[in-house]
Order: sequence, then C-alpha cells, then structure tokens
Amino acid sequence: MEFSIKSGSPEKQRCGCVIVGVFEQRQLSLPAELLDKASNGALSDILRRGDMTGKAGTTLLLHNLPGSLCERVLLVGLGKAKTFNAAAYISAIRLAVSTLAATHCSDAALFLSETQVSGHDIAWQLRQTACTALQAAYRFEQFKSEKTPVNLRKLTLMIARRSEIAAAEQGLREGIAIGQGCAFSRDLANLPGNVCHPAYLADTARKLADDYGLSCEILETEAMAKLGMHALLAVARGSAQAPRLIVLHYRGGKKEAAPVVLVGKGITFDSGGISLKPGADMDEMKYDMSGAASVLGTLKAAASMALPINLTVIVPAAENMPDGNATRPGDIVSSLAGKSIEILNTDAEGRLILCDALTYAERFKPAVVIDVATLTGACVVALGHIATGLFSSKPNLARALLRAGEECHDRAWQLPLWDDYQDLLKSPFADMANIGGRWGGAITAACFLARFTEKYPWAHLDIAGTAWNSGKDKGATGRPVPLLSHYLLHYSESEA
Repeated sequence: MEFSIKSGSPEKQRCGCVIVGVFEQRQLSLPAELLDKASNGALSDILRRGDMTGKAGTTLLLHNLPGSLCERVLLVGLGKAKTFNAAAYISAIRLAVSTLAATHCSDAALFLSETQVSGHDIAWQLRQTACTALQAAYRFEQFKSEKTPVNLRKLTLMIARRSEIAAAEQGLREGIAIGQGCAFSRDLANLPGNVCHPAYLADTARKLADDYGLSCEILETEAMAKLGMHALLAVARGSAQAPRLIVLHYRGGKKEAAPVVLVGKGITFDSGGISLKPGADMDEMKYDMSGAASVLGTLKAAASMALPINLTVIVPAAENMPDGNATRPGDIVSSLAGKSIEILNTDAEGRLILCDALTYAERFKPAVVIDVATLTGACVVALGHIATGLFSSKPNLARALLRAGEECHDRAWQLPLWDDYQDLLKSPFADMANIGGRWGGAITAACFLARFTEKYPWAHLDIAGTAWNSGKDKGATGRPVPLLSHYLLHYSESEA
C-alpha cells in the first residue's frame, strides 16, 4: 500500500473514497460536517433516518454524494465522543481499511487521521494509522493458486494543519516500518513447518542481514556442542532438522554503547516430543516460532527506522519431534551456564532452548535483554488472548514495556516473579526441573528463565495467547512487534 500526506477539504478530494468519522448521538466529525454542508445536509438526513448511528464498529458506504468530487464516502462509527481514546482510534482505522479492502476502491482519502486523540500528537496518530492500515490489509496467500485481488493501493492521510507535516511525515515513516515489520513476522509465522524449519530461519536471517547491512552469525550443532549448549541440543535430538543459533547485530548507536538484546523462541514445529501433544489443533504448533518471527520483525522495523541504538537479536531455532533418539522424560542435561536440568516434560522445551540463548547473550554485555516466546498454555489460561504476559526482574524495564504496549494497543500485563515460586522447580537429581507442576505454570516457566539472567536487566514476554488467532480468522498476529518497536523508539530517545 502506498501512503501520502495531504491537507485539504473532504468535498474537494478527487479519489475513490473519502473516509470520515461519525460519533454517537448524530455527532458529525469536522470533516463530516464539511461534507454535510457541501451536500446540503445529506449526511444529517441519513443520521436522522437512523441509517448510521455512529456506534463504534459500524460503517455506511455511500455513492455519489451530492457536492462531493469523490466516488464514495465511507462513514465510520467512532462511538461516544467523550470516551474516544487511542484504542477506539486504532479500531476505527482498522475497520475503515478492512471495509474498503472488500470493495473495488483503489485509492482513498482518510480524514479519520484529523480526529484528535487525547494525550497523543500527530506523529503518534500517523504512526498508528499507517501501521494499523498495513495490518488490516495484510493477506497470506503464498500457497493459494488463486489470489485475492488487492484493490486498495493508495491511502492519503489527511491532516488539519500544514504546519504539522514534518511531524506527520516522521510518524508515517515509523508506522510504515513497524507495519512492514509486523507483516514480515506474520509471513514467517504463517509458513508451514515443512517450509519454515531452522535452516530456513537461518537463511531468512542472512537475507535480512544483506538487506540492511547487518552482521550475522549462525552456529550449528558442532559449534553449540563445543560451547556446551546441551539444553538447546536436547530439544532437537528427535528431529531430522538440525538446530541453529542465529545471531544478528544492528549497530545504529555509538560504538561503545551496550546493545539491547532480543531473544526469540524459534521452535519451528512443536509436537511435544515424547510428551506428545494431543492431535487436535496440533497444526497450530507451527506458530511456536512466533517469538523468533517477532524479534526478527522488530529488527527489520528498527533498521528501517534507522534507530540510533545497538540491537542484537538471538534466535535459538529447533524442531521438537519424537523418534528413537529423542530426549525422554527423566533425562538430565547440562546447560551453557553449567547448571543441570532434569527434563520432566519434553513439551516444556521452549525454556530449554531459551536458557542457553539467554546465557549466550551475556557475552554481548547487554544494557537490556528481552526474550519473547510462546512459552506456556498457562499464560493463555491466565490472560486469554488479549494481553501478553510480562515478567521482569527490573521494575523500570517492566514499566517501559507496559507503557509501550499501551501506546500502540499491543498490551501486556505484568505477573509476579517472586522467589516463593522457585521452590516448585526443585529436583532431587539435578539443579532444577524444567517444569514446576500444575499450578502457576506461566510463572514457574519465567522463574526457570530468571535463573539464567542474573547478570543483566531482563524481561520475558509470554505471547502464547497473543501470537496467533484460531478459528475462521486463523493466522499470525505479528504481536508483539508493535510493543517492542515502541519500546525501542522510546529507548532510542533516552539514549540520544
């Protein structure tokens, strides 16, 4: 989709569609008022008849409105004016674009971007508009013989004042970068396991490095064994696909500046191993590499925005399968940190590959480490599919991530990381077990990871409930690329 920024009146726009907002109680937004005046009250008549109420989530598409130069006018319900907020704004943009994408309209002028959102400036509005529009228009049809035609190709984002153009352009650039990072992440996560395996992820990382001038290192089995990454290697033992440890470096900051490190779980398919998962919905376990997809998508976004920071991405990639060589429940392995782990459940494999990757991160002397993983079904039970689970050893880091999530409506919720839970990981035969029993599973999983992160500020994002949708709208969401990208935006401002 092509974006541009413009200032002007809605009735003078020659395009396929003009999009304006309507609040509840027949309250027209300012652009809608201008259209209403040009049409001699046609919009007011529609509201009086009750064809459009302004309720959030509703639209009405009009053709050949009198006094207007455009072919169509799309009215979008904004809900109550007094409670209109960032979440309502983002929802309205998503609804407008998805509605138009189902028509034959090829270009549109979006006047919703003129609607003021309390507490946010024009740069924020344009950033969210572009990112949301790209996500709403996203399609994954790589393996379909008949593709859905892409009709909406150009979106002009209207602003009220020409003096805001510079800030709007900056917001637009950032929004496009984040939206494209989300699409990159979704494309990767939506790929089937027979295509996207550890070697494929490694090749994707190399191409990303070539495209953005990054440095890239790929560790294979022999190198990982030599280092002592036996927890990671244990997960891959049952698969014909060899594991990889993928490391990418973006250096946009000062040479001496410590990097932010993002670690993404890259289980390209999770059968559960010997602790085999139920067959129903097991196809969705191709999404178990969504953590890897999201950190790679965030890296793409950061590089596209040319953020003045140093950023390192680590992806431990493996496939968890059962065969005669697979790790068994009760096996004990050693980790890169030198700690022994009793594997009581081979389906708790994500923490095994992450613990070695988190230890590996120490060598980069990071300012911050954030890991992202579809780690536990327990997090889905706790938070559903709305919020990402957040755990952190540092209150300031947790607050910064929560703030970033609220800003782009990619929200997280903090759960406790108290030492009381550590006792649940005790093992009579090893330094720790890889599971902590039935209760508090998301917390004990985070507590397990915390044991490998004592040398730097760390946060863990459990995206098991937010990384993909099931049902008729099945597919990757791209979360938490927006959250991470906004965190990095603010981090770069603090480092400048």
